[in-house]
Amino acid sequence: MLAIVIVSWNVKDLLRRCLTAVQASLAAGNLAAEIIVVDNASHDGTPAMVRSEFPEVQLIEAGANLGFTAGNNLALRQLLQRPDGGPEFVLLLNPDTEPVADAIPRLVAFLQTHPAAIAVGPRLIYSDGSLQSSRRRFPTLLTMIWESTPWERLWPRNPWARRYHCADRDHDRVQRVGWLVGAALLVRTAAIRQAGLLDERFFMYSEELEWQWRLQWRSPAALPPNSSRRESVEVGSQIWYLPEAVVIHHEGKSSEQIPVGRHRYFQQSRLLLARMWYGWQAAAVLRQLIWLGYQYELVIEALKLALGHKPALRRQRIIIYRQVLDALDRFVIR
Repeated sequence: MLAIVIVSWNVKDLLRRCLTAVQASLAAGNLAAEIIVVDNASHDGTPAMVRSEFPEVQLIEAGANLGFTAGNNLALRQLLQRPDGGPEFVLLLNPDTEPVADAIPRLVAFLQTHPAAIAVGPRLIYSDGSLQSSRRRFPTLLTMIWESTPWERLWPRNPWARRYHCADRDHDRVQRVGWLVGAALLVRTAAIRQAGLLDERFFMYSEELEWQWRLQWRSPAALPPNSSRRESVEVGSQIWYLPEAVVIHHEGKSSEQIPVGRHRYFQQSRLLLARMWYGWQAAAVLRQLIWLGYQYELVIEALKLALGHKPALRRQRIIIYRQVLDALDRFVIR
């Protein structure tokens, strides 16, 4: 009935905690599940740990770092190609998460009792127990231009960012959303069959956003989220946020190992999504604004370095930002 897919890369200790918490959560609801770990060529002993400590877990060794998207698809293809049709539900779970108590059974029960629902996600909290923003409306072009930039830091509570993050809604209430941060997402397998797998042009970042759009419209040829279609998704969405299911998310523990790659993949995914939804001209404008944002960051870091403020950190960031700018110059928007 349930398969849990976890894509892991060099986070052995966190994966151990994740698998332990998953098993405890399943036991709390007397729920059986197949657990699949896709290892993206970790060099920290992850495969050996899984084999020795969790022999009941199916381990798929990718042989290379396929990224989050292709790693998940590796397991999803295997599940969907089974003669029995595969599980009814698939939970995509990050290795840096820990389901709390019966979070997983609660998510499954929600889809069982809401047959029209396509997917459901939990309340995400940080390691210190504080709330992690995970509910989203679909982004407008203005949101994509402003969100996660230096300009957002200058005006963090701007109205379009608040709308994007559903800040006008109570986070303690069960609710429909446009999409959810994909650290823990339970999806109905029938919806995956109709919409298709994750888009592997996204190595990581934005893949869950694009996928949840297709999951709702049931077709890879769905129209981009212009104003009229976006409003209809907001009203009729069948992706749900379930706050009584709680998952701890130790955010970014894989990507922080590759600081340049984290910036590069994040920005490249934004550009790809902008091109897909809003066209080449919009993507070109966004690229220029991203480029200007990193130039601004370079100036700030250089000034702080000149003032002698944490010089090692400033030099490190200057190197990272220069490499990201170089990658942006060479990136071809497909």
